[in-house]
Amino acid sequence: MKTALVIALAVTSLIAQAQTYQWKDTNGRTVISDTPPPGSAKTSKTIGGAPTAPVVASAEKSNDAPKTMADKELEFKKRQQEAKEKADKESKEKAAETEKAANCERARRNLAALESNQPLAQIDEQGRRQAMDNSQREQEMERARKFMADTCK
Repeated sequence: MKTALVIALAVTSLIAQAQTYQWKDTNGRTVISDTPPPGSAKTSKTIGGAPTAPVVASAEKSNDAPKTMADKELEFKKRQQEAKEKADKESKEKAAETEKAANCERARRNLAALESNQPLAQIDEQGRRQAMDNSQREQEMERARKFMADTCK
């Protein structure tokens, strides 16, 4: 008997604590339910209890309203991420510029060596050194000039 009474009291208290919500949907119709309103609801209130604050989507929040710590933390993390992305981008651009400058310097030195009329050799498919004749030298000089014209601007 006492157990039944305790169970009945527990169920009654749960029913008494159950809240009923009223809100306007996106079509302007009034909805009454025991489940909380969706995020798209314009306003809401608890029927039979203390009214709740209107539900306002984050895009509709006033800029004059004080920001919560969660909002401030989110903005801080967003700024940190943007700064990190910017630094990474600048670092990559600087590395690319450095690589480009090094390639141009190598091309200039190769062209200077080709134009110096010093004896030069190439390695053939079998790994043997072959002396470079004048036509090969001219082809290599033309290739070096073209590379410099394309990349060393």
